[in-house]
Amino acid sequence: MNQTIDTNKQRSWAATYDVIVIGFGAAGATAARFAADNGAKVLLTDAAPEGHEGGNTRYAGQVVLTGYDFDKMKHYFKQLFGPIKIDEKMLDTYVHGLTTIPDYFKRYLEIKNPVSYNKVHRDPDFEAFANGLSPEYPEFEGSETVDLTTVHDGYFDASLWKTVRGQVTKRENQINVWLASPAKHLIQNPETGVVEGVQIQRHDQLVDIKANNGVVMAMGGFENNNDDIQNFIGVPKLKVIGTLYNKGDGLKMAQEVGAKLWHMNSFEGFGFNTGFTFENTAEARGKFILSPWPDLSNGSIFVAADDGSRYVREDENGRHGHAFQHGSWKNPTVYSHPHLIFDREQYRQIKSRGKLPYDDFFKITVKANTIEELARKIKANPKTLVQTVERFNVFSENGEDLTLNRSGDTMRAFGDGPYYATPLATAMLNTQGGAKRNEQAQVLDAFDQPIPHLYSAGEFGGINANQYNGGGNLAECLIFGKIAGENAAKPKDDTKNVEPNQEPDTMTSASQSTDTTLASDLTNDEGNETFTTTDHQFIGENDDGIGGEVVVRVTLDDDHQLTNVEVLKQSESEDVGLKAMADLPKEMVKKHTADVDGVSGASASSNALKAAVKNALKKAKQGN
Repeated sequence: MNQTIDTNKQRSWAATYDVIVIGFGAAGATAARFAADNGAKVLLTDAAPEGHEGGNTRYAGQVVLTGYDFDKMKHYFKQLFGPIKIDEKMLDTYVHGLTTIPDYFKRYLEIKNPVSYNKVHRDPDFEAFANGLSPEYPEFEGSETVDLTTVHDGYFDASLWKTVRGQVTKRENQINVWLASPAKHLIQNPETGVVEGVQIQRHDQLVDIKANNGVVMAMGGFENNNDDIQNFIGVPKLKVIGTLYNKGDGLKMAQEVGAKLWHMNSFEGFGFNTGFTFENTAEARGKFILSPWPDLSNGSIFVAADDGSRYVREDENGRHGHAFQHGSWKNPTVYSHPHLIFDREQYRQIKSRGKLPYDDFFKITVKANTIEELARKIKANPKTLVQTVERFNVFSENGEDLTLNRSGDTMRAFGDGPYYATPLATAMLNTQGGAKRNEQAQVLDAFDQPIPHLYSAGEFGGINANQYNGGGNLAECLIFGKIAGENAAKPKDDTKNVEPNQEPDTMTSASQSTDTTLASDLTNDEGNETFTTTDHQFIGENDDGIGGEVVVRVTLDDDHQLTNVEVLKQSESEDVGLKAMADLPKEMVKKHTADVDGVSGASASSNALKAAVKNALKKAKQGN
């Protein structure tokens, strides 16, 4: 049933803006700031609550794909797309943008010295993360022009996200931000097809907001909607390792106004081997495994599918979750409950490493005395799992994997029990599908014609399909975010404009707006808060958290020893980031120092907290 909101009736607008941008990630933030720079009054709305906005950009590696030669880069991308057809103008726009990324950083993001990944000294952890991304397909012609650009010599610290977010807060007079305010419907004129506004859920109330010049859809993909995962990608489930707020709302809204969808079965994974993370039911978001973990693919260990058979080459360095299959790199088959299978010797090998990249590895691992018993515990076929182990042992002894071509040097035959199984999940970084757009960032209808006043940017209907080079989505957010914002801001001659932020005389009491409804949830007031202290208490601050500012209050005893650490302000991620905020203060007090081990997977949050405590201790030492 078509639920498009009919504007044929008299409508009472709760507020009016020149441009409405849906989604506050890199694409939405970019569209909003460029719309504002072109004179528009902008409403930027997002479903996530404060401190969790940012979409996948918040969690991404912060590397932006870059190319230095247009012709070579275009040829490289045509090989990435392979048989997938892409509009020539669309590809030209994208590739041209990729060749200007360093200048974009300097000119629009105010980064004086953007870092080229290929041209600077890198720390070993950064090297281990990104050495397969620049380029990700070195065998393709033109790959020598591929590079990555970063805000600084670092990664996974939300540096790009905080930069684009800062460009929004600098324009607080022109951009209103609504958080925890999901868009529900596009409001389309049934006679002209013009998208005139958006219906938004604001403080448990549906309000209709008018957009004089344009609406930009930048709400990301559908990775948190398992119905969409099954319907469009055709797999049972995927484990999200990015934002928890991309729920596919944009798909419904786009279909309501007749938009054409594309790239719906394309998604990117990211994890160890060919895109795995661990299936821990206690975690809403899957864990990024960034640290090298060779024990998972070296020794008496393999990955088993639901029935107990092997299906992926365990020692393959997957390309954003893609595995090499008969001439190209494809997402491997996704199973409901794959497992790592290993023996006692492998258990000891893993255990000997001490602190592991995944803290709960042994907590979720199951144990059995026989292979048959292990199979029953993980709901695999006992006969199949026994045969798989027997074949694995033969391959190990002969030094040749005749099933998946894993290196024989990495295989050790299984010994006596007990045996172990650790649940895995195929990791989902992001989807690519959504409403189709053109080179002007206009959303297209089923006949490839622009839907008036409707634009899109970022992963919602992204250009990338088939094989993917890391950093391409972040680049697309910046490139098409700028185009969408500028074009949406242009005054249109097909509608009667209303003065921005003014309510029409026809407003009814039911939709009467209040100061709370129309106020911005995000203002550039960081650092203006005051926090109380008593004797022996000191405030410490640091701005390098994933969510920005971290403020702590430390309490010292008469001997200047730490007796308490309180986190007064933070906007870290709701899982591992918050774990750092909860666990590290206790460890600091216990050891009377800020120099404690960080929480695995939350290095940026951990480092920001430790820096804030050290800042407080420095003030204490100075006698402030």
